[in-house]
Order: sequence, then structure tokens, then C-alpha cells
Amino acid sequence: MTYALASFASPVDQTRLTTYTWDAADEPRGVVQVAHGLAEHSGRYDRLARALNDAGYRVHAADHRGHGQSLADVPGDFGDAGFEGLIADLAAYSQSLTGDLPLFLVAHSMGSFAAQSVLLDHSDLYAGVVLSGSTALDVLAAGLAQAEGPVGLEAFNAGFEHRTGYEWLSRDEAEVDLYVADPMCGFPLPDSTVPALFAAAGTLADPQALAGIRKDLPILIASGSDDPLAGGGELVQLLGQRYRDAGVEDVTVTVYDGARHEIFNETNRDEISADVVAWLDAHA
Repeated sequence: MTYALASFASPVDQTRLTTYTWDAADEPRGVVQVAHGLAEHSGRYDRLARALNDAGYRVHAADHRGHGQSLADVPGDFGDAGFEGLIADLAAYSQSLTGDLPLFLVAHSMGSFAAQSVLLDHSDLYAGVVLSGSTALDVLAAGLAQAEGPVGLEAFNAGFEHRTGYEWLSRDEAEVDLYVADPMCGFPLPDSTVPALFAAAGTLADPQALAGIRKDLPILIASGSDDPLAGGGELVQLLGQRYRDAGVEDVTVTVYDGARHEIFNETNRDEISADVVAWLDAHA
């Protein structure tokens, strides 16, 4: 691991959030903030961060409340501040990273859901935003409401082989095994956690709310075609179209054939990381 740890106090309730910094060796050309997903932590982005360092970007990340080294009580519990608190944390940490260099946000899964909310009011913070493992939350919520059985992370493994129950994350068995072996990943979630992620789904689909996003904000939405959150690619295409309909001028949707949820841990991760770096370079 190549990162330095520090901490950041949430402006919502002073919760201490552990932060990670990967410094580029040379004078950086930009800053990338990484926002991780549900039931994981920022340390899992070490490989991506080092690739970004090699491309000239300083990288920062924070373990969200209830996750990783920011965990205070029950894993996956957002506390009294709820998911709204996590969204506020994300925006405040971004604000703390703004400076002379362009700031980009790379947000995965739950982190991308929070990012979608942050963009409604704070799109001016970013030179560009990459959403990975994302979706049109309202449509996904409607589908989950009709599904039978559990609605935790395990529900997403329907349709995949059941070697560990987390095959939906990646085709790379070694990466899946690393996730399963990590005590800070894949833990049982409180009953309130998953529903909290969908609370803002209606707002995120509202054209009036989306109209608040800066029109010249570059957005890249990257997904695997076999990510169960992507609906075969249809839900990320819908997400991208909603941004275009709101007047956002530079929206790119890239769907990687056969890739699953964690595209940065996929078998073609080097290709995907290189594509993201090329997109950042084009907008830095």
C-alpha cells in the first residue's frame, strides 16, 4: 500500500472520517477524489490510485461513515445523520480538496449515488465526474420492490454462479476472494441501510432538480454490461440521457461488454483504468 492516512471531521456531526492520500511523484496535473461503495473501503482503490498517480494525478479518498477505518459502531450504519449525512460529508470533503488544481470525482456504486445528489447543488466543485457501478436509482428501486427474496447485496448475485455469493462483483475469482476475505467488506447490513440509499431516487430523476447541474460539467458514466445495477446497460444509458436532457453538454456513457459491478477490479481493469485516465487527461 502506498497511501498516507489522516482524518477529516464531518461538518454534520463531527464524525471522524479516515482519509487516504496517494501523492503523485511529480508536480500533479490534477486531483482525483475517490468515493467508494457500500460494504467496502477506500483501501481497495490502491491499484487504481497508483495508476492515477502514474498519470500525474494526486488521489484522495475517505472511508464513508459506517465503513472501513471510519467505522464507529455497527458496520454499514450511517448513524443519526443517515445517508444524507454521508452525502454532506462527500460534498464537504470535496470542498476541502479544491484549490489551484482541477478536482475530479471518481465515485463507485453507493459513492456514485451520493455523488448524483451532490451534483444537484455542488457541481461547481468539479472539473469532471466519473460515475462507476451506477444506475437510475428510481428504476432500480422499482425492480427490487418486485423481486422475491432478500434485498441486501446478496440479491444481486441472482443469475450468477454461486461460488461465494459475490460473483456479481467481478469475473476475476481472485478479486472476489479478496473481497470475501476482507473483514471490512461484505458484512451484513442493518435493515435501514439499503432503503436509505433510495430515499433521494425521485429527486435524482426530477428534471427540475437535474437542471441545477452546471451545463459544462463533463460526466463519464462507466459500467459493465453484466453489472446487475446497470440493467444490461439500459439503466446507465438512461442516467446519461437524463443528464443530457437537463442540458449537460459533455456526457459519455461507456458500457464494457461482459464486465460486472466492480469495473476497476475486473479482468479488463487495465483497459478501463486507461480509458478513465484518457478521459481525465482530455478534461484536465
